Amino acid sequence: MSGEGPVRGDLTCGIDIGGTKIAGAVVAGDGTILDEARVVSPATDPEAIESTVADLVRTLAARHPVTAVGVGAAGYVDARRATVLFAPNIAWRDEPLGPELTRLTGLPVTIENDANAAAWGEFRYGAGKDVDDQLMVTVGTGVGGGVIAGGRLLRGGFGVAGEIGHLCLVPDGRQCGCGNLGCFEQYGSGSALERETRAAASGSSLLARDLLDRAGGDPQRITGPLITAAAQDGDRFAIEQLASLGHWLGHGIASLVAVLDPAVIVIGGGVSEAGDLLLDPIREAFGRELTGRGYRPQAEIRAAELGNEAGVIGAADLARS
Repeated sequence: MSGEGPVRGDLTCGIDIGGTKIAGAVVAGDGTILDEARVVSPATDPEAIESTVADLVRTLAARHPVTAVGVGAAGYVDARRATVLFAPNIAWRDEPLGPELTRLTGLPVTIENDANAAAWGEFRYGAGKDVDDQLMVTVGTGVGGGVIAGGRLLRGGFGVAGEIGHLCLVPDGRQCGCGNLGCFEQYGSGSALERETRAAASGSSLLARDLLDRAGGDPQRITGPLITAAAQDGDRFAIEQLASLGHWLGHGIASLVAVLDPAVIVIGGGVSEAGDLLLDPIREAFGRELTGRGYRPQAEIRAAELGNEAGVIGAADLARS
């Protein structure tokens, strides 16, 4: 694998800015986490978030000889990996986050889209470490992901490539938060799983009775983890809901693979904890809908290996480049 460039120092700090918490870790050159810390994210206040990240970095850097910082944040990041062009959940618009954090910490800072950082972590140290071409699909509240092509993170001409959740899957389909209709994440996400399961459970289906009992009789209390737990216990209705989600994911992945031709597809995110209950339907739909099926090598679909640590490990590794 070609990697991203020369190594600059061994210990770097990775930061993952989430909606409710900010995670930080000191990561060695082999991907090992040596130290970590988490703090509550100050909601949507951009200045408070920057200050909190800087404090977290200073805390970790005081305990280890950190040489650089990588930050994963949801949103569009410019090609220089310094400015957040747009963030959906924070009021960042053309925010020079990298230079500001460098000013606050005295360390070089690289900003990366959070899904890209997780994809890079899995490529370098997780499920994709044995290939040069990887597609990662993260299935959480939405659908995110990142693309590794020829050993390099695919960023595009303006830095904002890899927004796979907004592939149009159903023309004139469901309204997406991005403003378009029929996006992948409206059908293949944890939010879609909850929406469709709640609707089915509200229809007085006898099959849904056990899952409804788990939710205290209220369909609106049905969550992704609850569905997964029920399915793992053999609940037929919950298994069917995960299979339906898997078929949508396999459908979308087949379209992406027709363009990208990765050697491996890595499935991560919270919903992936369902394991083969989700992965097997993905594989079935992918194999059925892949263009040229039967006449081309078929990429392997694997579960992610690094879990919630993929983002900080990937961001820290990208900071070395």
